[in-house]
Amino acid sequence: MQPVVRSGEPARSAEAGALEVVRAALLEQGSLVRGLASGRRRGFDPPAYLRVEVRYVDLKGERHLQITEFDERQAHTRNVAAGDVEKAVDELLELPYGSWHVETTSETLRLRYTKKGKELLHRQDDSREQETGHDRVKQRVLDPAAPFLIELGISDHQGRVKPSRQAKYKQIEEFCKLLAPALDEAIGAGRIATGRPLQVVDLGCGNAYLTLAAYHLLSAAGHDVRMTGVDHNPAARKRNGRVVEALGWQDHLRFVDATIQAAELDVRPDVVLALHACDTATDDALARAVGWEAPLVLAAPCCHHDIQKQLKSVTPPAPYALMTRYGIVRERFADVLTDSLRAAVLRQVGYRVEVVQFVDSQHTPRNLLLRAARTGAKPTAELQAEYDALVTEWQVNPRLAQLLLPAATGAAGTPPGGRGAGAEVGL
Repeated sequence: MQPVVRSGEPARSAEAGALEVVRAALLEQGSLVRGLASGRRRGFDPPAYLRVEVRYVDLKGERHLQITEFDERQAHTRNVAAGDVEKAVDELLELPYGSWHVETTSETLRLRYTKKGKELLHRQDDSREQETGHDRVKQRVLDPAAPFLIELGISDHQGRVKPSRQAKYKQIEEFCKLLAPALDEAIGAGRIATGRPLQVVDLGCGNAYLTLAAYHLLSAAGHDVRMTGVDHNPAARKRNGRVVEALGWQDHLRFVDATIQAAELDVRPDVVLALHACDTATDDALARAVGWEAPLVLAAPCCHHDIQKQLKSVTPPAPYALMTRYGIVRERFADVLTDSLRAAVLRQVGYRVEVVQFVDSQHTPRNLLLRAARTGAKPTAELQAEYDALVTEWQVNPRLAQLLLPAATGAAGTPPGGRGAGAEVGL
């Protein structure tokens, strides 16, 4: 018998196992609105797809289960006839996803697996309608007619994205597409508590495009969001404040005029965002997130000048001299090396990290995103040795390592040593 939690109450026994409850909900053709599986179970290899979504659709007068599986680049959809639905659902439930988020017409179910592999189910009463139309209009994550997009000047007053702002709109929409399931997974895994406001901070928020988009998205999803945008630009802060007041969001969304390193927060954030913070400002943002022990971090780096400059003055390890001989090749290699090292550092301070493409390069060449979930796992000796070998061979000293791994080997010549839990960063 597995524990079930309803509406924030302590765990207790259930008449049916947690997985059986989820299975029954997924098989209920008349009430399932959506099912979402994501993450991976501890001790298992990751599933073939990052996440999977299911819902029922009507095709030629017959109900089918529509299964959409997402990899890093695209969605793969298949429709299962009624007679094969039970088999398909059982196959999905056998995959080692770390959590299931299921919405029905009457409740929301969140199933997660504990570190010991036990099932924990949260149940919450809800009310929503089921849509089974197959040819429904594709719903964008961010409606172009949303008032905040008009206030920001991304959409015109007819609710259409301006031609000159298409790239910016696509960037924030695609970022939000990754934010929503990542948050669902973090909540389902118990890393972010429910029953209280969701604390989100956007570091280096600039003109607050992502700040407002994330607030809009998460609030519309039913979260009680407290959003903070941080940027050391008084003019931008003043402009952003006017936009927020025009939208009536000032009670739950504020801006702090400060550098990323100096920003002070009243409450530790649940989610830390950073979109295109220049060069080592991304490292500063990641270090702040680690210092706050933020359960979820999404950061899309911008330029990578720091490692590029270091590579100009080093002798590349044999036989890789060709990778730094030509300026454009050295620049692109530095981009890849920088983000690979960032991911390795985050793994050493207790985060599970994925590096994904969040938007097509036609919208921005800076289209990689680091998605990090805090697990508290200790780094393995193999991971530390692999990292030390890489920075030693290339004679580089990444900014993030300086902030979080003060004993790490690098260009400065400091010897390798033990790893801490991360730099101490005060609120």
